[in-house]
Amino acid sequence: MTTPLIWLRGQRVGLGPYVRELVEDYWRWENDPSTILGFGRQIPESLESRTAGIDIQLRNSSFPRFTVYELATGRPVGKTSLTTDDVTRSAEFVVNIAPEDQGRKFGTEATWLTLDYAFHLASLRMVWLKVLEHNIGAIKAYEKAGFKHAGRLRRAGHWLGEVCDELFMDALPVEFPGDSVVLSKYYKKRNL
Repeated sequence: MTTPLIWLRGQRVGLGPYVRELVEDYWRWENDPSTILGFGRQIPESLESRTAGIDIQLRNSSFPRFTVYELATGRPVGKTSLTTDDVTRSAEFVVNIAPEDQGRKFGTEATWLTLDYAFHLASLRMVWLKVLEHNIGAIKAYEKAGFKHAGRLRRAGHWLGEVCDELFMDALPVEFPGDSVVLSKYYKKRNL
């Protein structure tokens, strides 16, 4: 494997481009039972369908998508995306970490880096997400990355065969936690 291109580097993970060569990894992560459960989606997707879909995604540059890499190894461990609304300057956030890498806090850092990109490069005013109320690990990771609870859709999801609520969470640039990787890179280069 060649050394991946990393655009934004955190302490343990970095964000690089979404690439066709990783479509089988993306497909495997998306169709893992824990991911299907977490997204509230009950139907897996075929590799053929996913392969056809990636070409459409790669051509659509208005929706930023990132591959998450473990910095120590250069190994892909997940992906994030922002489905942007150019009128409201907002975006829906989605993260998917490889099943074998869940619980290692890669998702929290990848979420934080994606918010850094969203607020400091894409100039978005707000980023939001939906999460099932029983997905406690994801909720805690989102909170650590800067998301706040914003509301709920009652009985809108399914968790282990039971109906559950779907929570909305949002993040704002003024509440961005910690030092921005984007801003620190920019200011260092400009000596400001």
